[in-house]
Amino acid sequence: MKKWAISAFVYLLVVVSGYYVYASVAEPDSHEKKEDIHDETTVVHGQDEENSHGQEHQENGDSHSGESEVTPSLQDVNGELIITLKDIEGKPVSDLEVNHEKLLHLIVVSTDLKEYQHLHPQTNEPGVFKISHSLRTGEYKAFVDIKPKGKVYKVEPITFKVGEKHIEHNEGSLMVDSELTKEAGGHKVSLLPSSLKTNEEIQLTFDLGGETPEQYLGALGHVVILDEKGENYIHVHPLEGNEPVFATKFSDPGVYKIWAEFKFNGEVFVYPYVVEIK
Repeated sequence: MKKWAISAFVYLLVVVSGYYVYASVAEPDSHEKKEDIHDETTVVHGQDEENSHGQEHQENGDSHSGESEVTPSLQDVNGELIITLKDIEGKPVSDLEVNHEKLLHLIVVSTDLKEYQHLHPQTNEPGVFKISHSLRTGEYKAFVDIKPKGKVYKVEPITFKVGEKHIEHNEGSLMVDSELTKEAGGHKVSLLPSSLKTNEEIQLTFDLGGETPEQYLGALGHVVILDEKGENYIHVHPLEGNEPVFATKFSDPGVYKIWAEFKFNGEVFVYPYVVEIK
């Protein structure tokens, strides 16, 4: 009986010792597996952080209009303006929304803001628009007004030169109009602003002397506004209705030039005004 008890005790001791030996060997493997899982989790978490950062960057891109995802360039070649649109990867951008009956509006002004043209280049290859011009020798700023589908875009001035000889223009040369009535093509148009103050909505009402303008690019008229430096571009369309009333807002004080375009008897006329926003 004692021999059986001793044998059983020895057997139990061997089993227990074997278990502890196994546990001491197996535990490092288990710990290593936990570290592998942690590493995989870290990688996935890193991907999540990257995606989250990408979304945040996209949101910032949407909220900060200065981070344009489309870059236009302009060349003057043999009397032809060539506009090329590329995305941030350098690929052509051709997926544009039709905006007031056109894919692209090109506003060209001389650097002294005395000359003004509203052009509509045509395209026959992806991301490239062309139009012949009759610009005189001088320095100009171009504003490519487009609406790319699914991409952030802000209109910025593109400076270019026509010909070799140029006259330097000094900033601050604009004279504020004391009279806001202009005449072109035998038609008088008066500008009646509701206010000339910053940070409030201003209605720009135009008195056409009883005349009714024809539809031009799907609207009663168009208004383009630039600051004195020719940097801040505003393209305003009329409010809904049958009256030539436009609404806009100026965030900074200063001198601005306003070009109003109206169509009479099949011809478009431009009426320029210089105002001071205080």
